[in-house]
Amino acid sequence: MNIDFASLDGEKLLTTLQEECTRNGVSDIHISPEKNDVRLEWRLHGVLLPLARITHPNFDKLVRRVKFESKLKLNVTNIPQDGQYTFTADGRMVNVRVATIPSRFGETLTLRLLDPKRGIIPLEKLGFPGDIREQLGKLVELPHGLILVTGPTGSGKTTTLYALLSTVIGKERNIITLEDPVEYELAGIVQSEMDAEHDYNFANGLRSILRHDPDVILVGEIRDLETAQTAVNAALTGHVVLSTLHTNSAIEAIQRMLSMGVSPYTLAPALRAILAQRLVRTVKAECKIEGANCDPAANDTYDGQMCLPELLMVTEPIRQAILNFDSAANILELAKKEGYKTMREWGTELVKEKRTMQMEIDRVCM
Repeated sequence: MNIDFASLDGEKLLTTLQEECTRNGVSDIHISPEKNDVRLEWRLHGVLLPLARITHPNFDKLVRRVKFESKLKLNVTNIPQDGQYTFTADGRMVNVRVATIPSRFGETLTLRLLDPKRGIIPLEKLGFPGDIREQLGKLVELPHGLILVTGPTGSGKTTTLYALLSTVIGKERNIITLEDPVEYELAGIVQSEMDAEHDYNFANGLRSILRHDPDVILVGEIRDLETAQTAVNAALTGHVVLSTLHTNSAIEAIQRMLSMGVSPYTLAPALRAILAQRLVRTVKAECKIEGANCDPAANDTYDGQMCLPELLMVTEPIRQAILNFDSAANILELAKKEGYKTMREWGTELVKEKRTMQMEIDRVCM
């Protein structure tokens, strides 16, 4: 890529950025003003990379253009604003979520690109090991139960959930999602977006959609006891419920649900599985060749991403451990007896297969 972004301004800069981001699979654009100039960066394959330094006059033109497109107030610079807009590139519609915050030398902007090419991916193409992929496929076919996907922001949780939903669309099941916001449009299901201004949140939204005869429910995130307990109750009354939590491992998700106040007597029979995941960069083909001298720290060693998972299947011994309020260490010991592998253990296998590098595993498994 030999584009001099610093020489472009206003609409041309934004258009070029959008085209290049779509072409390269970039997930986020960061625009950060400093005293003398403005940092322009993008997140590619999970890593934030410097792109250019632009002048403040060019930055002002870019901000005005972004605010105009996303219907933000041009004259408001001292409080955060959120908006969105869409653009077309490579024959598909890309949605952009825009967030601004005031900073020392002007407004800082982050643009998240929700490209359907990256967000709607078949389960078999996410890079899961074969046995985990097979288990996930069976889980979503169950008649009822709670399935949790955990990990930090940017770990691919939503992409995995959409891939799971895609496997049951068109199979005589009513699928309803609650999302904040709806990131990608999926045909064949009902997608409902949260609206905080009108008190439409996950908890009351979940209670409402239970009256619409759903078979499968996606709750974007479990954030509080009310949502957690309602999701558990729905799983106990004949629904498959998928949701996310922010925990570092699959085992920790059990403690998180209990610490929220969910009753172990309802969690234990409702919970079917917990998938924790991170995204690791994949090695490009020429670096897999025996004797290839590729630097693990160099960004051009990698050309994509894949899921690094750990899947906890909730068996009868683990249900009993939940009922007994067992520690995470005890549950981990039980799970390992049944073949459970941690993310780091799966990572060791991926390194042996030359699909990624040990430095990548260390980066995401700190």
